[in-house]
Amino acid sequence: MDPTAGLPGLPAPPPLGASALPAGTFDGSLVLVTGGGTGLGRAVAAEFARLGADLLIVSRRERHLGAARAELAKLGTRVSSAVCDIRDPRRIAEVFDAHALPDVLVNNAAANFPVPTEDMSPNAWQAVVDITLTGTFLMTREFGRRHLAAGTPGSVIDVGASYAWTGGPGFAHSAAAKAGVESLVRTLAVEWGPYGIQVNGLVPGLMPHTDMSEDIRGNLARAEDATESAAPDGHDRRQPALRVGAPRELGWAATFLASPYARFITGHTLVVDGANWQRRGLVSPPVTPVREQLGRGPFTG
Repeated sequence: MDPTAGLPGLPAPPPLGASALPAGTFDGSLVLVTGGGTGLGRAVAAEFARLGADLLIVSRRERHLGAARAELAKLGTRVSSAVCDIRDPRRIAEVFDAHALPDVLVNNAAANFPVPTEDMSPNAWQAVVDITLTGTFLMTREFGRRHLAAGTPGSVIDVGASYAWTGGPGFAHSAAAKAGVESLVRTLAVEWGPYGIQVNGLVPGLMPHTDMSEDIRGNLARAEDATESAAPDGHDRRQPALRVGAPRELGWAATFLASPYARFITGHTLVVDGANWQRRGLVSPPVTPVREQLGRGPFTG
């Protein structure tokens, strides 16, 4: 029996294309989104575009950028793109040199994959930390230095993860990196507030999209098989909201944080996950080792 049967959960969001902010909120603004060619980054970019912003999307792969440019341009905005490895400070500087100074920076690019810590290679650790934490720092530093030199205000939004606070079994590399990102948000909000630069965080919950990695899709499938969480009416029993999020809901949160209506909000991390990360049971469930959750056999060294 489904104990959530008949419960409504949180209401569905307004349709794609809706917005709580006035039309033209970002007219004349340029928004730079890292990892903006795919997935949640592209969804966030789209919501800024609907409110009048011009876009600069960056990715490590040109193949991700072509389709995104065409799709985002349909929203009536100007879309520029650049291939950029955010681990390379020289390439980052080149991208900034080649375009107008962005008013908003959304640090969305990250690397992640599930692996037991004992199986994690040094190279795997380095790659995830370098992209997720160091890349975010390098992009933010370049953005901040240029605004400080110009004497202009700006807004930074760093996409984080709730396991920055809780720890992330199976994701030690990503959890450590995201904890560093969260610390950057709080630190730079204080350092740069006097100069008119906001720095905030944004944490998405489960928001399935077409560009989710196969590793994450596999984990979701195993969890669903184990818990029979998908109810016939489309509810998701693993979520307190009884549903997953829509990518546009993350975009709406991002546009608010960077808007004129949130000028006094800085150093804050807004969680958009239907309270999932705060969920606790009255009785603790049995412990399932990470190796078993990932379908791996015993560690053999």
